[in-house]
Amino acid sequence: MRRTDSDTVTAPQGAAAGSSLFRDLSLSAVTAGFVAVLISYSGPLAIFFQAGAAADISPEMMTSWVWAISLGAAVSGIVLSLWLRVPVVTAWSAPGTALLITLFPELSLGEAVGAYLTAAVLMLIIGVTGSFDRLMALIPSGVAAGMMAGILFQFGLGAFAAIETSPWLAVGMLLAYLVFKRLAPRYCLILLLITGVVLAVVLEGASLAGVGVHLAIPRFIAPEWTITSTLSLALPLVVVSLTGQFLPGMAILHAAGYHTRARPILTVASLTSFATACFGGITTVIAAITAALCTGKDAHQDPGRRYVAGVANGVFYLVGGLFAGTIVALFTSLPGAFVAVLAGLALIGAITSNLAAMIAAEGHREASVIAFMVTASGMSLFGLGAAFWGVVIGMLAVRLLHGGRAAA
Repeated sequence: MRRTDSDTVTAPQGAAAGSSLFRDLSLSAVTAGFVAVLISYSGPLAIFFQAGAAADISPEMMTSWVWAISLGAAVSGIVLSLWLRVPVVTAWSAPGTALLITLFPELSLGEAVGAYLTAAVLMLIIGVTGSFDRLMALIPSGVAAGMMAGILFQFGLGAFAAIETSPWLAVGMLLAYLVFKRLAPRYCLILLLITGVVLAVVLEGASLAGVGVHLAIPRFIAPEWTITSTLSLALPLVVVSLTGQFLPGMAILHAAGYHTRARPILTVASLTSFATACFGGITTVIAAITAALCTGKDAHQDPGRRYVAGVANGVFYLVGGLFAGTIVALFTSLPGAFVAVLAGLALIGAITSNLAAMIAAEGHREASVIAFMVTASGMSLFGLGAAFWGVVIGMLAVRLLHGGRAAA
């Protein structure tokens, strides 16, 4: 059913999930899953609220969004962890969410949902056919990293731009981030969230009186399909999800000794993305940052029992989705500077890793920098966003400057 050999785990064939789950339960694995969810709600969720603000949606619709992304992460994570007996941690696409902010409010909610569905179908095809590796080979690694860095860079800048409007809050959160990153890096974002809330109440006069128990009520959004939304959102969403989430996420699993194929993970994640799209759920992906919490020895010394952390992670996402109204009430009661600083600081690690990957692409470094600059500019041409043009111009630069596919 399950074998371990020097911390190398092979996914079981036809394992009976229910019988051994309770036997394999451990406090360390459950805690790892809980912390992973807290980190997601502490950092990447702030980017989602920025997207909601850019689209000028109501708190009720925002609640539906949070419910949908939580449900997608919960179902896919539980199913995959039990099926494969591997700690598969899923979440919503943080780079894809950042991409949304650059497109709203010109992009309607219906067009966004149509793009979600298109992206889900494309990723399902990629997953079912097993063409993930072949597709990624077409996009030079440096160009993909440059595009992602360009998307995320703008939000990193937002953390420091907030110093102009809320200097004490922004500087206080920045200092807290630096201290926590040095002393407790694993829990940095959770501690930063708590510190930011306290500072917002004390320094900005934020009131938490409206924060209570609010159950989520999903709201249906009718999809619309346009060429503009397909090229500006759907296709870049597929690219950033595959390069920014699935590639590093699968690398983390393999580094931990779990030789799991990408096909079942891509397939299940795409199906849950399709099911939650019309309620505001952006693409469900394998987690990259929080996955390390559930795949390492801190989750459990026995790698064959760490899959419990993936199951626990999904269960806690279910709870978060159920009480999505409470989460929305908390974030909407806090000043905009709090969300901007939290999102910007939470993305520093992702920005750093993508910039490093961009510079490390020696065969096409200059083209990668061009892709970064195009994307970071926020330009729009013919109704198509900067992320699309970052990939197009970056790949053109690879061909003209570095000899085309040979440089990839």
